[in-house]
Amino acid sequence: MMTEDVQTSREERCYRLWINSLGIATYVNNVFEDVRNGWILLEVLDKVSPGSVHWKHASKPPIKMPFRKVENCNQIIRIGKQLKFSLVNVAGNDFVQGNKKLILAFLWQLMRFNILQLLKNLRSHSQGKEMTDADILKWANKKVKSTGRASHMDSFKDKSLSSGIFILELLSAVEPRVVNWNLVTKGESDDEKKLNATYIISVARKLGCSIFLLPEDVMEVNQKMILTLTASIMFWSLQQPVDEANGLSSDADASPAPSISGEDESSSIGGDLSNLSIDDAASDTTVSSQIDSEVSSMPE
Repeated sequence: MMTEDVQTSREERCYRLWINSLGIATYVNNVFEDVRNGWILLEVLDKVSPGSVHWKHASKPPIKMPFRKVENCNQIIRIGKQLKFSLVNVAGNDFVQGNKKLILAFLWQLMRFNILQLLKNLRSHSQGKEMTDADILKWANKKVKSTGRASHMDSFKDKSLSSGIFILELLSAVEPRVVNWNLVTKGESDDEKKLNATYIISVARKLGCSIFLLPEDVMEVNQKMILTLTASIMFWSLQQPVDEANGLSSDADASPAPSISGEDESSSIGGDLSNLSIDDAASDTTVSSQIDSEVSSMPE
């Protein structure tokens, strides 16, 4: 089992990449230090929930007076509660003091909110309702099933996901040509799982998904990271135009992929509503591409 410090460091990296993908004015070098004056989180909130921040009540760095930092962070907590985040016994001063556990918990809720909003906006023409984790899970299972495969995930913490097979089948379902099954292992040993997990990230990046996780997150079935990965694949799929061959949205197509046995081998939901894709730079991932695609043919 990994130490708490390793997990904390991984999560910090993920949220740092995500925040830097959003296109806000301030660049984050270290999440735990850089969020303590509240300014960066206010910028992020304004990006993912436009109009939520009262800038007249915010203080811009450099901030010399400690109480100004607390004021910024108190506003962050107020906005978080308006967005229905779970913030029981969390105060602005916890961020000023650099409480890592509470900062990570807030950032996860913020990132998840952003993911669900992006998906909701893409599907609003046909659905018009809130998107949930369960919707993403259902979409992924339905997508894989449509290719004639028997794989299924019970939840985003389903231990069978550690092999990488289901996620590769999902990637193949949204774009049959993207997975080379000769490079896929059975995902039984740790080495095989690592090869598959590394290949998943490579394939998802090639597709244009925003990727903020590491191979270890797949191998260890990090529930939060598996959710963001699945949502990113869904986000990419929902943006695809209608499939010419059968007149269906590509999200509804069903192209069978070869079965695996294989030899071996071997980051977004991020960005604002008009800015999304992947580019390997700055610590792995920056985001830049378009989300404004045809949504007239969104699947039911």
